Amino acid sequence: LCDKMHRPYFVLKYIPKFSWYFGKNVCIFFSFKLTDQQKEFQQLARKYAREEIIPAAAAYDRSGEYPVPIIKKAWELGLMNSHIPQEYGGMGLSSFDSCLITEELAYGCTGVQTAIEANSLGQMPVIIAGSDTQKRKYLGRMTEEPLMCAYCVTEPGAGSDVAGLRTRAVRMGDEYVVNGQKMWITNGGKANWYFLLARTNPDPKCPTSKAFTGFIVDADTPGIQIGRKEMNMGQRCSDTRGITFEDVRIPKENVLIAEGSGFKIAMGAFDNTRPPVAAGATGLAQRALDEATNYALERKTFGKVIAEHQAVSFLLAEMAMKVELARMAYQRSAWEVDQGRKNTYYASIAKAFAGDIANQVATDAVQIFGGNGFNSEYPVEKLMRDAKIYQIYEGTAQIQRLIIAREHLGRYKK
Repeated sequence: LCDKMHRPYFVLKYIPKFSWYFGKNVCIFFSFKLTDQQKEFQQLARKYAREEIIPAAAAYDRSGEYPVPIIKKAWELGLMNSHIPQEYGGMGLSSFDSCLITEELAYGCTGVQTAIEANSLGQMPVIIAGSDTQKRKYLGRMTEEPLMCAYCVTEPGAGSDVAGLRTRAVRMGDEYVVNGQKMWITNGGKANWYFLLARTNPDPKCPTSKAFTGFIVDADTPGIQIGRKEMNMGQRCSDTRGITFEDVRIPKENVLIAEGSGFKIAMGAFDNTRPPVAAGATGLAQRALDEATNYALERKTFGKVIAEHQAVSFLLAEMAMKVELARMAYQRSAWEVDQGRKNTYYASIAKAFAGDIANQVATDAVQIFGGNGFNSEYPVEKLMRDAKIYQIYEGTAQIQRLIIAREHLGRYKK
């Protein structure tokens, strides 16, 4: 391939094969242009968000009702379960493509987007660690009808501190008997099945990496008690509950990989799901920026629209800069996944940065709206409430910084 000056260059994936031949004369170009297929996915999700999600979002926020019709329509359009491989009935989209869809859905309502994205989180341990039989059984059913699943790890006394999990699974013949309680489980009351992380080694000195086992659990298994729906600050139409396991029997066939492999599976899932979470935060930030900009071009003070006041225009400029950088962060982290490389460093950067940006931009949007921004008749107060969870779920902003520091310093120590 050559540019207009006839200088050779290659798509990045070919560089490892050919750079040795061309040496320093190779010019590497990164293209931000989307493919026709990516544009189609993006436009489909954008149209759906604006026509289906946005008009209904405020009502669902007030009622806290689970948006079944909206989610069912998303499933029908192929906007759900995008990570499931084609051999199991899914679309097998790349992480980058899935993130494009997620950003657009989050633009409409992050409560709806979180409900949809929780499916990807619940599925990811099965995608990366499940046997062929497990994948056909549990991923296959997700593509046959609009079902939900959930990721059961967090507990009342253990969130980021996974080593503190108390849910126990004891091997009894060909089954494991599980007792314990999980909390803040998204889709907890709507899931068809769960990914469950439980301690199988009772020795407190056992390393975390070997003490836990990952299970697939059908939600209708006897002994599972689903708690009440929690009414949260934001993303209220998302279903969040506590789940209690009392002598729940799980067949050994539902163990992922092997006993003691659960921690690595659970943490490995985050490398794949944190880029979409960052994309969701970016979608919220973009919505806040758009709402604030449109308002600033209409609202007048001192004889002119407030966008013409430097104080407001500079605030909008800062918001725009932050949104663009958050988008680049999640796209880089998704691209790393698609290249088959370990992306823990980039995934945590994207998740932490985009989560912070969503909160900052939403807060600034409320400021630009002034008193109206503090009122529930305008959309930005919901955006501000919805944004906060991005600094908490799937690893707090502080945990992301711990991971980033560890990965960063690890490179120098080598």
